[in-house]
Amino acid sequence: MREQTIGSWLGELASAEPAPGGGAVAAMHAAMAAGLVSMVCELTVGRPKYAEHEATMREVLKEAAERREEAVGLAEEDAKAFKGVTDAYKLPKGTDEEKASRTKAIQEALVEAAEVPLRTAALAAGILELAKRIRPGANVNVLSDVAVAAVSARAALQAAAVNVAVNRASMTDVVARARLEAELARIGDEVAAAEKFIKEIR
Repeated sequence: MREQTIGSWLGELASAEPAPGGGAVAAMHAAMAAGLVSMVCELTVGRPKYAEHEATMREVLKEAAERREEAVGLAEEDAKAFKGVTDAYKLPKGTDEEKASRTKAIQEALVEAAEVPLRTAALAAGILELAKRIRPGANVNVLSDVAVAAVSARAALQAAAVNVAVNRASMTDVVARARLEAELARIGDEVAAAEKFIKEIR
């Protein structure tokens, strides 16, 4: 993905291929949020008016770059996780033994597939915190970009939640379902926090 143009990636997204799909889009929302946080930092550092916030901006700039790279990696991982699920569904089911083996493989693949959007949501929540950290000292000329970073982080959280919920719906493991339900509630709290922050900036 790091070598693709935006146009070619969007072409793949729009194609009949199932991946990249919603999970990759969630991760790319997080990547864009991190990119905007970096941009605001870049347009704030070195300006005398914001000298007292220089250290924070430089620190966040480094963290945002790392988060952006991580987000792109998660977009790539999502395709692999999705393939694991589709491969499991393609396993033979002619005998009782094959059916049992296939069911086990599907359930394991669903758990794996849910982990990527959970990590995406955690990453997006972290990027939202970076946006909050730079808000007090951000260059006022790009304050709207801090808000858009939060909007993108919120989109990543919401999209990740959809993907977690979809995988959870097909799970039979009660413990796994309960754990994911708790995670979805946590993501909901992060979405609410993002919405509050966006409203404050506006």
